[in-house]
Amino acid sequence: MPIERINATPQTGQVGIVHLGLGAFHRAHQAVYLERYRQRSGDGEWGVCSANLRSSVGLVDSLQKAGYRYQVAEYADSQTLTLREIGVIEETLFSGRDASGNWGRDREALLARMAAPSTRIVTLTVTEKGYFLNPATGELRVDDPMVAGDIASPQQPRTAPGLLVEALARRHKAGIEPFVVLSCDNMPHNGQRTRMAVVRLAEQRSAELAQWIAEQVAFPSSMVDRIVPAMTDADFERLAELGVDDPNAVVCEAFSQWVVEDHFPLGRPGWETEGVEMVSDVAPFETMKLRMLNGSHSLLAYLGALEGIETVFDGVSHAPLRALLRRYMLEEAAPTLEMPAGTDLITYADSLLARFANDSLRHRLQQIAMDGSQKLPQRWLSGALERASAGQPSPCVALGMAAWIRYTDGQELNGKPYAVDDPMAKQFAELHQTHGGHPVELVNAFLAIDEVVPPALAANQPFVDDVLVAYRALTQDGLNAALATLGIEE
Repeated sequence: MPIERINATPQTGQVGIVHLGLGAFHRAHQAVYLERYRQRSGDGEWGVCSANLRSSVGLVDSLQKAGYRYQVAEYADSQTLTLREIGVIEETLFSGRDASGNWGRDREALLARMAAPSTRIVTLTVTEKGYFLNPATGELRVDDPMVAGDIASPQQPRTAPGLLVEALARRHKAGIEPFVVLSCDNMPHNGQRTRMAVVRLAEQRSAELAQWIAEQVAFPSSMVDRIVPAMTDADFERLAELGVDDPNAVVCEAFSQWVVEDHFPLGRPGWETEGVEMVSDVAPFETMKLRMLNGSHSLLAYLGALEGIETVFDGVSHAPLRALLRRYMLEEAAPTLEMPAGTDLITYADSLLARFANDSLRHRLQQIAMDGSQKLPQRWLSGALERASAGQPSPCVALGMAAWIRYTDGQELNGKPYAVDDPMAKQFAELHQTHGGHPVELVNAFLAIDEVVPPALAANQPFVDDVLVAYRALTQDGLNAALATLGIEE
């Protein structure tokens, strides 16, 4: 296999960006763009301090031991590989809860770094649930125990919004201009939603602070796209065969996209030189990606996981499932989009299917299926609501909802158990316990969860009927029978 190896540029010790959410996606996406930019421009002002807010203290310490350098393996296919060393991270910190239950080992250092005048941008990849917003309404969940803790002890924050509020409060008090807050998570209008979370939390502390944040802090939106599966033992073994011994390595696809609203009052890196699309309005791009790429991923995840299919590659190799994804994208997702002139959604759909079929990636469906309660409103249900309001059906989404409802029961169609990883998993289990064996009651109970399903969609009887038909076909006769109800045959 021909391999291109690219070494990192020397570190500079200068930090201009703080990142919250030191996970695989950040290391394979935003950090890669910054590394490429630094190599091209020689601009060393935009080093990154990356902080983990959850329980993965091991990654923070492992990167410290490695001098903050790691490898990103970019696969175009099983025969084309670029090994890219990343050195743009200058510091890693841990602000989560350790194995002993203690919180915030490096929290004060993180807050000091965020409050420092040299920090001009704070970026986030904390997943949808990390903003503590109601997924249907976008309102801050002030009664969530983590948020309530930040309200009670604002100077010892545990959440991403809490860290942002406390750091901004320190800058406000010191007369320092606010940093820009750039969300890189898969949420519609992620800049506006991040603003909502931060301002609402600040209101619990000080009306003056909340007003200053609302008026002075920039919250540009962005759209990110790169498939970055969770690392497996097989991935590390494959890299070891290539001479890469790096516990912090990340494997991803070669494709990468980043679209950013260009509003950075304190300056920014010249991302556009590395292919970042700096635009005035991200909304069309983020909606396209959420509904077509992420929506297809979720559709494949729930149906495939119930069938015992393990990866995206295996799923799109199943001809009826591949046909379902293309039908969903072109007949249900694409008609809801308002894209700039010249956008070819048929070509985009076909390119997504080609990316899903990358045989060098082992993107597990169970990873994609996580946190469905937080993801499905923007991936499926907002588009389905638009179609229902216009009197149009969404049978693919209805099948997806049936599969999600069945998935939350924690077992494949053949009875093999798995863990349901979702903030609402306990509520789902209670619904299955109460209504199990009664499809009408169960489907209606799930569709009545207004934190997930828009009430107007839950009240749309044709959509409810479609979900029920799909649920019965799926649970009584299996995947192929459920697909057959849509006219998709093997």
